[in-house]
Amino acid sequence: MATRPVRSSEPLPVTIEDVRAAAMRIRGAVVRTPTLHSKTLSDLTGATVYLKFENLQFTAAYKERGALNTLLQLDADARAKGVIAASAGNHAQGLAYHGARLGVPVTIVMPKPTPTVKVMQTQSHGATVILEGESFDDAYAHARKLEAERGYTFVHPFDDPRIIAGQGTVALEMLEDAPEIDTLIVPIGGGGLISGMAVAARAAPREVQMIGVEAELYPSMYNRLHGTSMACGGDTLAEGIAVKEPGVITSQFVEALVDDVLLVNERRLEEALSLLLQIEKTVVEGAGAAGLAALLAFGSRFRGRTIGIVLCGGNIDTRLLANVLLRDLARSGRLARLRIRLQDRPGALYHVARIFDQEGVNIIEVYHQRVFTSLPAKGLITDIECETRDRTHLDRLIAALRQAHYEVSLVELA
Repeated sequence: MATRPVRSSEPLPVTIEDVRAAAMRIRGAVVRTPTLHSKTLSDLTGATVYLKFENLQFTAAYKERGALNTLLQLDADARAKGVIAASAGNHAQGLAYHGARLGVPVTIVMPKPTPTVKVMQTQSHGATVILEGESFDDAYAHARKLEAERGYTFVHPFDDPRIIAGQGTVALEMLEDAPEIDTLIVPIGGGGLISGMAVAARAAPREVQMIGVEAELYPSMYNRLHGTSMACGGDTLAEGIAVKEPGVITSQFVEALVDDVLLVNERRLEEALSLLLQIEKTVVEGAGAAGLAALLAFGSRFRGRTIGIVLCGGNIDTRLLANVLLRDLARSGRLARLRIRLQDRPGALYHVARIFDQEGVNIIEVYHQRVFTSLPAKGLITDIECETRDRTHLDRLIAALRQAHYEVSLVELA
């Protein structure tokens, strides 16, 4: 691993007093989400695991905290003119929701390709949505232009001391509810959440390790911290932390207060998301699963420690969620697609189905292919999707098919 740079000695623009003031300011207007011990995840990982359920906020994400803390500090003139932000995610919804509550007009600029459901969700909280440009950078530039033209107050999603102080209230609550926590694992996108939480953690009576997590495809803060230059880009499940350029202000906090930043791959993110639904019966988005993904990926590093993980958001497309869950079933062997070569004669499929029946395997779908195949005219390929109890059960089925002289292969996931 790359050498950790020397910590800066310059004073940071947010103090523990700022975080505590934010906690008093937003109290009663955001959910004080529970911090709960997970016995099953603790047994699975060898650590004592606490989860902070920020997916239970009204807009299903921690972003409400910083947004509300910022809105409450605006003067009367700024409130009357309104605020503006560039966001297609949780920041937009948190700002829109609390702006509507406080009677502050909110304008959100989103890129034109933003999914309609995100536009509608933000509008449903009372915001005016403007679609501009093809990328976030285009939307951001237009928001800053409207800020100058119309006198709006621009609310940055992470690079603002008021936002950082608000997000730090997450750690205050966690360490009040579970003071034995000695390590916090926190997702990093722009860095607002980990910056505020690190300020709170460094003021705790005991030493608390601060570990950041980024998607492997977007190692922007990792690059900044370790002096590397890995590329940022690609389709990640953790779109909420898919940030190519970390904040200028937040980078100062990370360099001064964070012990390390870890990278997790897509498979670990999928596994963590699926585990949280199966074990904790809670829905998180990809970014919300990043902390657990890091604990799973770097298990030996955290074994024996008392870990606090922030489930930072729960806004995930239902179709994507279904896809992740089905892929997890496939990887565990509980769902499989078998490709079987048959002879094109009466009863061929019946005899194969009998073996599935004998092995107690449920057939879900059957796909025949006679034309688009390199086999002889009297040969055919059949794909059979099936449901088994586990990988061992699936292996027994494949062995039984081969013992009956069928040519069979497992269609693997990437």
